[in-house]
Amino acid sequence: MTVLVTGGGGFLAAWIIRRLLARGRAVRVFDQAENRRLLHLIVGPAADQVEWLRGDIARAEDVRAAAAGTSAIIHMAGVLTPFCAENPVRGAEINLIGTLQVFEAARALGHRKVIYTSSAGVYGPDDGHSPLPHTHYGAFKLACEGAARAYYADHGISSIGFRPFVVYGPGRESGGSAGPSLAARAAAWGEAYTIPFSGASGLVYVDDVAAAYEAALLREIDGAHVVNMSGIPTSNERVIEIIRGMVPDARLSIAGPPLTILPDLDIGNIATILPGVLQTSVEDGLAATVAFYRTHAKPNA
Repeated sequence: MTVLVTGGGGFLAAWIIRRLLARGRAVRVFDQAENRRLLHLIVGPAADQVEWLRGDIARAEDVRAAAAGTSAIIHMAGVLTPFCAENPVRGAEINLIGTLQVFEAARALGHRKVIYTSSAGVYGPDDGHSPLPHTHYGAFKLACEGAARAYYADHGISSIGFRPFVVYGPGRESGGSAGPSLAARAAAWGEAYTIPFSGASGLVYVDDVAAAYEAALLREIDGAHVVNMSGIPTSNERVIEIIRGMVPDARLSIAGPPLTILPDLDIGNIATILPGVLQTSVEDGLAATVAFYRTHAKPNA
């Protein structure tokens, strides 16, 4: 089985690829540029086993060429909230049109399933149960979910779309909600850091998310499903308290408004669709992140 991972240069994709390689799967990455830095950081030398193709996720011919000869697609390519706010049209091309191109490639190749990435950003600041996004990013992701349902209704292509809340852990370096991960890294490296948002959020450890994608790949599914990975609601004050339990002199602080999503998202039906999904405690997840960066020195240090 050769698995195509779009956006394979990203943080979460690296953890998914780590699991696929450990299972003996061949992996092909499709991304706009070849940058294996995060892949090497998370996977190690096995990152060199990964085939890498470059192209534009919004271009049909690029996506079909990348998907040719594969037996499954995990669609991770996308840009985050700040990019979509600054450039909504290009954000839509990448996040929405790109997802349509992936489903079109799957249809052309006869794939019966697509695993893709949605987001807890489909929810707004007032309701964690009924999707009502207040960002371009969330709006695009909600449209992707509707498209996935249409591809099942029209062409019988099943799918699972994941809505993780704040994914944290080794390698999380970008995006508006990367604060808990960057705080753990800063503490391990002896640096000061300010988490750029206040309040609480649902924290979900990255390898738990990767394990859920792996389970979705291996399981037979029927229908167009969307599952929440709401994580464990945790205040940033608690994040700092946990980190200081390991690094007492950590120079950490908090500033900025809360995230535009309620911290207590609906748990949803993930336990029914993917029973046995892992849930690492925040204490263990932050400990693993601090330990990782203690053994991975700051570049050029």
